[in-house]
Amino acid sequence: MVESLKKNPKWKGREGPVVLVIMDGVGYGAYKEGDAVLAADMRHFRALEASCPTTRLKAHGTAVGLPSDEDMGNSEVGHNAIGCGRVFAQGARLVNLSIETGAMFEGRVWRELIAWAQQHDGTLHFMGLFSDGNVHSHIDHLRAMLRRAVQDGIKKARIHILLDGRDVGSQSALEYVLPFEQFLAELNAGGVDYRIASGGGRQYITMDRYGANWQMVKRGWDCHVRGIGRRFASAEEAIRTYREEKPGIIDQDIPEFVIEEHGEPVGTIQDGDSVVFFNFRGDRALEITAAFEQDQFDKFDRVVRPKVYYAGMMQYDGDLQVPTNYLVSPPAIDRTMGEYLAATGLKTLAISETQKYGHVTYFFNGNRSGKFSDTLEDYIEIPSDRVPFEQRPWMKCAEITDRVIAAIESGEYAFIRLNYPNGDMVGHTGVFQAVVCGMEAMDIQLGRLAQAVEKAGGVLVLSADHGNSDDMFEHDKKTGKVVLDADGQPKAKTSHSLNPVPCVIYDPEYKGEYRKELREGLGISSLAATCIELLGYLPPEGYDPSVLQQ
Repeated sequence: MVESLKKNPKWKGREGPVVLVIMDGVGYGAYKEGDAVLAADMRHFRALEASCPTTRLKAHGTAVGLPSDEDMGNSEVGHNAIGCGRVFAQGARLVNLSIETGAMFEGRVWRELIAWAQQHDGTLHFMGLFSDGNVHSHIDHLRAMLRRAVQDGIKKARIHILLDGRDVGSQSALEYVLPFEQFLAELNAGGVDYRIASGGGRQYITMDRYGANWQMVKRGWDCHVRGIGRRFASAEEAIRTYREEKPGIIDQDIPEFVIEEHGEPVGTIQDGDSVVFFNFRGDRALEITAAFEQDQFDKFDRVVRPKVYYAGMMQYDGDLQVPTNYLVSPPAIDRTMGEYLAATGLKTLAISETQKYGHVTYFFNGNRSGKFSDTLEDYIEIPSDRVPFEQRPWMKCAEITDRVIAAIESGEYAFIRLNYPNGDMVGHTGVFQAVVCGMEAMDIQLGRLAQAVEKAGGVLVLSADHGNSDDMFEHDKKTGKVVLDADGQPKAKTSHSLNPVPCVIYDPEYKGEYRKELREGLGISSLAATCIELLGYLPPEGYDPSVLQQ
């Protein structure tokens, strides 16, 4: 438990609430071409940006706990940093260290995975996002585990690949599959039998989140476990065939495929096998984990549930202790902003639609399920549409805003945090027109929020967790020119950017309590101390500094 926050003797706060708006995936682009934020008519945002205290914040790499500044930020680590006010070493960095030191392979779970497969004459399976995007997983982690499995005497391993096309190039799958097949051939030359067994696009099978579409998980289960899916001789053949049949299809949407030999799947998951889900990020790992681990499971008919030793790369939910077994311990995030506000007796609201609901709750609270106070915290989830985001680029930003304005007008809340997913979820589609539409839809809602905050005498803080919609075209790293596809059109970029994000403070009741020039060079972890100061309190010891200057 934490102590209550101390009042700031120089700052009493405002009559109305502090409203933190996380414009998911909205940054400042490095290039004019492909910057959907710049291309959009965002008159409300730009009016606030031009008239209010403003700065730019870092939202990637070491500023959010990732291994290097070449690593793009993501919503999970971003909301962790915003919510806890500090930077913790995050998934990729922790896994890298565990592999480098050998701690992963010396740990109980790895040894039990190996022992279970050997004792039952079983297969060691690896399942996860198959790229080096370093957001959910990294292919180098998979390679390291396979090398170690050879050393530990595992004769048979099967890999179930979830194609990316989102955190990396939209049609880059073969850039990973072909070298990996060569890597497996080199391992197999030593007398083992290691093969790709099944796969499909991450937005089509297995990697659903927040219960948005359990049919994705069912398709993955049927494919990986039961061997149900279109059959091919190799992953390369599957990818090339789907691309020929569906011109323009991006990797994340490729249907499931099963690799067969002599008319039979080469690697279904069966009794006596061991299974590693090698994603280190938790949101898209929880549902397939539940299918493997839960005795009482009603989301779909599993038909068969093989008796396996299942482990995740990391613990995906610390409160629920999921999964039971994991290879690397996650960061122990404590003393979050939400916990301090509850201890201080301040009532708060967290709200988003399904796609980002867990980010303003679970991740914002330091990977903690549940509330710190049932009486002082309200959570609202607006159900997301179950259609491709490019078909509904406005998403649920209007409905979110309706509820937030009602909350502001109620006078109940001291602090409100919300997430508009448009810039990220629509940004991942790679459809530029849709992203521009999504930005403009969100901007209309920013105008409504600003009016409500002004009327209530509150403060509006606009920021983001990472960039995405600001960088929608691939650019040549040397020349900066737009990369064209086979049709001569700009090649879509579907991954996050490395760009800074906004921090705009709209404070209609400003009376000179702080300087209008905000600090520069800070990361998004500074938002916690900023909001606490705007509420009229002193930030906790050890928090990264506020953007406000006295």
